[in-house]
Amino acid sequence: MAGISIISTTTVVPASQNESTQRIELTPWELQLLLLGSIQQGLLFLKPSTPPQENSSIIDHLKTSLSRTLDSFYPLAGRLGATVNDDNTTSFFINCNGAGAQFVHAAAHDVSVADVLEPAYVPRIVLSFFPLDGVRNSAGVSEPLLAVQVTELVDGIFIGCTVNHMVADGTSFWHFFNSWSEASRSSNNISLPPIFRPWFVDDIHYSIQIPQSALVSAIPTTPPLQEKVFHFTKEKIATLKARANAEMGTHQISSMQALLAHLWRSVIRSRGLAEDQETRYNIPIGIRPRLRPPLPQQYFGVAVQPGTLTMKAGELLELGLGHAAWQVNKTVAAYTEEEATKFLESWVKNPKLLGGRTTMINDSLYMSNSPQFHVYGADFGWGRPVAVRSGGGNKLDGKTTFFPGSEEGSIDIQVCLSPETLEAMMEDAEFMEAVTI
Repeated sequence: MAGISIISTTTVVPASQNESTQRIELTPWELQLLLLGSIQQGLLFLKPSTPPQENSSIIDHLKTSLSRTLDSFYPLAGRLGATVNDDNTTSFFINCNGAGAQFVHAAAHDVSVADVLEPAYVPRIVLSFFPLDGVRNSAGVSEPLLAVQVTELVDGIFIGCTVNHMVADGTSFWHFFNSWSEASRSSNNISLPPIFRPWFVDDIHYSIQIPQSALVSAIPTTPPLQEKVFHFTKEKIATLKARANAEMGTHQISSMQALLAHLWRSVIRSRGLAEDQETRYNIPIGIRPRLRPPLPQQYFGVAVQPGTLTMKAGELLELGLGHAAWQVNKTVAAYTEEEATKFLESWVKNPKLLGGRTTMINDSLYMSNSPQFHVYGADFGWGRPVAVRSGGGNKLDGKTTFFPGSEEGSIDIQVCLSPETLEAMMEDAEFMEAVTI
């Protein structure tokens, strides 16, 4: 397959062009992501036979609907602001100045939908479907906080979004994506507008100061990696859940916890780690429902805290699926409102940024996204998507991106690993028994 060609790059601003500038303070959940990369996720559609609106090309129509959507999601049209303080610290915030989002129109006229979906591994060209690749969140002081790329294929369209991770987590990312698709389908206002709330503790507003020394970090070096999407049907997931609960004599292990444990065990088995080597699975824990009162689902920002599962490789493999899934269950259940408050208060006093490693080792896995997100509801007016894929943002050896599958109750996991580990996983009979090809 040949590469893609860029047809045009333009800036899309909010339709209302409100001249007032609003400042949104950033929380520790957001600021700790300064040195990481953006969220990159996108949807693959079959090409519509007619434009979604009469006398309007698809590209023009998408720009217009994006402009209307930015009226509600106005932080995405802004930039990061940075204030250097007298004590050699820096305070970051969102400057809602309406500078606009980047919109890229591209074409890959020799690439078909089948070329994206049918290969055993995710083809490398998918990475080129996303703009601003390799840009860190901290670059948001000059780079757009949102960049969209619409790539026309032979018989399809891929809409890829790159969103600065300091502005939105996965929940907010897909809230925006679905709201944009709703604006594309209808001329009415979006039905679930976002809610913005400044950072506060005990009703006192903070502008958190980060030492300059914390802002320096090398780009991690990674070995050659490959990606593959594993598909799990509703029935196979139910079997894993039943097995995990039966092994532990409980009914509290969820489908997601059983599936995550199943994946974790296969990766570690395929990596061939020594029995006494410690292994970690870093999972995002949603904060919205844990606060009192809980944050609404349409709260726009980052409300996720990393949780770390730790186990010896031998323990993980020898004690069975149920034991591993139970550790996931306990880790998630232990993160209460009290734990969230402790983190916030301690982080303000001693800021620690994620992404300190300069080289990656093969003891860890990293989960992103969630199968609970309403991915396949993003209909822009020409039908639901046929697939979802992630881009190169934050791709490390061991990153596992969870999506809902196209069939109800199914789950797809886009796994990024070394070629040797992926090959071993596909020869792992216990793991592949739950996978549907």
